[in-house]
Amino acid sequence: MSAKVQETVEPGRVRQMWHLLEPLHALLYYAPDAFEEARALGYDVEGRWPSYFAWRAAPLGPAGAERVASAFYSFSPEMAARYVPEIWRTATPAEVLDARLRAVDRAYRSVLGAEAVEGSDIAEAAALARRAAGAAATAGRPLAAANAELPWPEAPHLVLWQAATILREHRGDGHLAALLAAGLDPAESLVSFAAVGAASERTFASRGWSGPAWTAARERLAARGLLAADGSATDAGRALRAGVELRTDERAAAPWAALGPGPTARLAELLGGPWLAVIGSGLLPGENTLGIGKI
Repeated sequence: MSAKVQETVEPGRVRQMWHLLEPLHALLYYAPDAFEEARALGYDVEGRWPSYFAWRAAPLGPAGAERVASAFYSFSPEMAARYVPEIWRTATPAEVLDARLRAVDRAYRSVLGAEAVEGSDIAEAAALARRAAGAAATAGRPLAAANAELPWPEAPHLVLWQAATILREHRGDGHLAALLAAGLDPAESLVSFAAVGAASERTFASRGWSGPAWTAARERLAARGLLAADGSATDAGRALRAGVELRTDERAAAPWAALGPGPTARLAELLGGPWLAVIGSGLLPGENTLGIGKI
């Protein structure tokens, strides 16, 4: 990260933009309209994971379980293998990509309202978000690169969603680099995050790690002096996680530096209404594994 980017964009602004855009992306994984589209493809929608793995992994092509687990990082390899590559026997990645745009279109119209979706504010937000996404370097960022390689849809609200997706995966890929630099493997990344109160262990259990795997990760972190006997983070553990989050913000700053402070502030203003609509819909969980609202 260059000194210029660090001076231009405060970590707080970078994180604010993530907090505003993340719900607009994540609606795909929870909206009833998206589950209906997934069912039409043939996926079991009694739980959310078959469609989640399909929606998120489709830009990678017909990737196998090892590649998907690597890109997603925090999910246990066993959980990834439960759904991948079976999801590609149900529908091809190309079919999934078409369906996810239909799902986002329906979900945005349901949650934001047709008037907002077709309004000038969404069009302006989409144009600004697309400019930021276009400045997101994708070297070493497989999920960001896979989404950036997709053709842009025409409708502004779908452009907004795709830009939000590129930017969140750009940030996420950078976050994985920060975790690796801190010496935190996939299980340890979750255990250490739970230890600082980002979310409950019950929430992190959704990533499929077994009890023994979780305990082993705890023991490894305790041996490094990062966890106390009760499983909470030590001062060293909190400092390590704070450093990971700071480096994540720094690695996610370039798109906002390229967009500039004025347009970034304008985009934040424009996203306020859609953000409130998505949060107010009650479709997203109150607690999440990303630590939004806690870190």
